[in-house]
Amino acid sequence: MEKYLIKKSANANTTTQPQGAITSNNSSGSSNASRPAAKHNSAVPELVDLNKLPRDPAKRKRMADYHPNQRDEIRRKYLIWGPNQPRKLEFPYREIGKKKKKRRFNPDWYDDYAYWLEYSEKEHKAYCLCCYLFRDNIKDSHHGHDAFVVEGFNCWNKTERFVTHVGDRNSFHNRALKDCEDLLKQDQSIPAAWNRQSQTEKNEHLIRLNAAIDVCRYLLHQGQPFRGHDESKDSENKGNYLELMDYTIKQNDVVAKAFKNAPNNNQMLSPKIQRDITECFAKEVLGHVMKEIGNGVFSLLVDECRDVSDKEQMAVVLRYLDKCGLVQEKFVGVVHVEETTASYLKSCIDLLFSQLGLNLEQVRGQGYDGASNMSGEFNGLQAKIMNENKSAYYVHCFAHKLNLVVVAIAKKIFEVGDFFDMVSVLLNVVGASCKRKDQLREHHQEEVRKAIGCGEIATGTGLNQELSLQRPDVESTKRELEKLRTNEGWDSLMKKVCCFCEKHDIPVLDMEDAYVNPKKPRQKTGISNEHYYRVDCFFAVLDLLGEEFNDIFNEVNSELLLCMPALSPSDLFCHFDKEKLLKLAKFYPDDFNHKDMVTLEHELGLYIDNILHDTRFSSLDRISDLAKLMVDTRKNLSYPLVYRLLKLALTLSVATATVERCFSAMKIVKNALRNKIGDDYLSHSLICFVEKELLDTITNEVIVDRFYKMKDCRGRNE
Repeated sequence: MEKYLIKKSANANTTTQPQGAITSNNSSGSSNASRPAAKHNSAVPELVDLNKLPRDPAKRKRMADYHPNQRDEIRRKYLIWGPNQPRKLEFPYREIGKKKKKRRFNPDWYDDYAYWLEYSEKEHKAYCLCCYLFRDNIKDSHHGHDAFVVEGFNCWNKTERFVTHVGDRNSFHNRALKDCEDLLKQDQSIPAAWNRQSQTEKNEHLIRLNAAIDVCRYLLHQGQPFRGHDESKDSENKGNYLELMDYTIKQNDVVAKAFKNAPNNNQMLSPKIQRDITECFAKEVLGHVMKEIGNGVFSLLVDECRDVSDKEQMAVVLRYLDKCGLVQEKFVGVVHVEETTASYLKSCIDLLFSQLGLNLEQVRGQGYDGASNMSGEFNGLQAKIMNENKSAYYVHCFAHKLNLVVVAIAKKIFEVGDFFDMVSVLLNVVGASCKRKDQLREHHQEEVRKAIGCGEIATGTGLNQELSLQRPDVESTKRELEKLRTNEGWDSLMKKVCCFCEKHDIPVLDMEDAYVNPKKPRQKTGISNEHYYRVDCFFAVLDLLGEEFNDIFNEVNSELLLCMPALSPSDLFCHFDKEKLLKLAKFYPDDFNHKDMVTLEHELGLYIDNILHDTRFSSLDRISDLAKLMVDTRKNLSYPLVYRLLKLALTLSVATATVERCFSAMKIVKNALRNKIGDDYLSHSLICFVEKELLDTITNEVIVDRFYKMKDCRGRNE
C-alpha cells in the first residue's frame, strides 16, 4: 500500500511542478519526466542503483554529477545509512610538523560528532556527510567546508578544527545540517502515505494485518499449504489461507468491518503478504536462537536430502547450551545446494553463517553421517572446517554408526548376511498383506497383555522409551565386547538363547553334536555345533565389531569421549577424574589458555569438594542434569571454568537425529501437491514448523513491527 501511495503522490507532484524544476521524488516516480529532457541534453547522467552507492566518502561522485531527479533520493539513502564510521579499523599514524610527532584518527570523535563525521578507509581522512550532500545547493563564499568534502581532513593534532567547521548558527555546515533534517521530515519521507491516513484507516489496517498474522501463524504451526488451485471468488475451495480468512471475517464483526472498508489493493490477501509474514515469523525465531547463542560456542549438525522436486537440500541444525543450562538443538534453515562437493557445501555454510551473524570460530563440534564428502578426513567438509578451526571436532553420528557396522558385518560374514536377508524377506511377506499384518498385531497385543499380567512389563507414561541419547562411553563399550569373548560371556548368551527357545517352543540344538553344513549336508565338517557358532560366528562378529569400532573412532575422538565420562554425576560423582578433565580442557586451546589451565586445576578441587557436600547434587545421573542444576544453584558463577568445560562436553553432538526429523518435516511442508514452493519460502516455513515452541512465543505486536519495518525498507529501495 505504501508503495502505491508513494507513486500516486509522486505523479501528483510532477504534474504540479513547473517545467524543469528538480523534485524530491524517487527515481521510479520521476523517470517519465526525465525522458524528454534526455532527448535535448545527452549530458544528463544516467540513473544509478541506490543500493550500489559507494559508502567510502573518498569514492563518491559529486552530488551534481548524479541525475537531477535522483539527487534527493541519493541524499536520503546516505542519511538513512548514516556517516561511514569504521571503529574496528587499525587507524594509521601520520607524522605531523617539524618534530614529526605521530598522530592518528581517534574513533572517540565519532561520539562527539556522531551525525556528520565520517572516515575514509581509502584516503585515511575525515569528511563531513552533511556538507557533501548539500555542498552544491548552498551559496557561500566560505571555503572551509572543502577540507571536509573535497580534500579531506587529516590534521589530527588540530582537533579544534572540528568545532570551527561546525561554526555558528548560520554557518555553512549548520545550513547543510538543516537541509538534511528537512529532507527527512515526515511529509517528505517514504512512510508519508501511511502517516497521511486517518486514525480510523490506520486502526482498520492494523486489524486486517493482525487477522492475516493469526491465519499465517495457524497454518505455519500445522505445516499446511497457504495457496489453493483456484482462488477466485466463485471457487468452492480457495485454499487454506483465504478460506480461513473468510471464516475469521464471518466470526468477528470488527474484522468484517475492517475488510469491508479496505481498498482493493490493501486487503492483506495477496501471496506476497503471506510470504512476507512468514519471513517475519522465521526471522524472529532465528533472532531468538541467535540471541541465545550470542558469542558462545555451538556444534554444527548438517545432512543432505533430496526433496519431492528432486532438489538437493542441506539442513543445518545448531546444538548449544542455553542460559538455563539446557541443551538445545535448533533448526536454522535449509539451503538448496546445486553441488554436493565439500567445497560447495562449505561455501553454503559460510554464506548462511554470515546471514545469521555467526562465525566458524564459534564451532566446537561437527556432526554428519558417514558420506565421504561430509566426513572425509582429508578433503571432506569436516576437514575443511577444521582447517579454519582446530577445536571443531568431528564425531560420527552414532545412529548411523550402528547401521554401518551391521552393513559391514553382513558383507564380510555371510551367515550374518543370510540372517538379515531372511528378516527382510519376512518383512516383505508380512507387509504385503493387510490380513497378515492384522494377525501380527493381534498376536503382538496378546503377548504384551501376557507380559503385563505376569509382571514382565511395567505400564506407565514414558516407560520403556529412550527420551535422550546417553553420552558415549568408548572405554566401557570396549570392555563389554571383551567380556562377551570370555567363557562367561558365551555361557550368558547361551542361557538367553535357551530361554527364548523354550518360551516359543523352538527345539534347542545340541551343541556337542557334529555341525552339518545346510548347503552340503553329506560333507563332514569335522567340528561341533559349539565350535561353529562360538568361534566361526560369535567370535568372528565380536572381532569385526572391534575393528569397525576402531576404524570409526580416530585417536582424537577416542580421547575426547574417554575424558567426558569424568564429568558424569552418576553414583555420587564416582567417575570424577581431575587428570582426565585437565586433558579434556587441553583439546580446546581457544577456550583454555595457560592461565586458565592453572586456575582450572585449582577450581576442580574446590568444585568436587563442594558438590559432594551438597545434597541437591546427590541424586543426579546425567551430565545434562548437572549443567541445569549448576545454573539453578548459581554454581556456574562460582566455578566458571568447570561450567565452561561442562558446556563444551554437552555441546559436542553424538547423533544427527534432529536433522533427520527436519527432513521428515520437509516432506509435510513440501509434498507432491506443493512441489513448486521457492527455496527461501521453504526455509522460512520449515523454521516455523519445526520450531513451534518458539513460534508460539512470538506476539503479534512483534510481527507487526517487523512487517512495517520490512515494508518501509523496501519502499526506500524502490
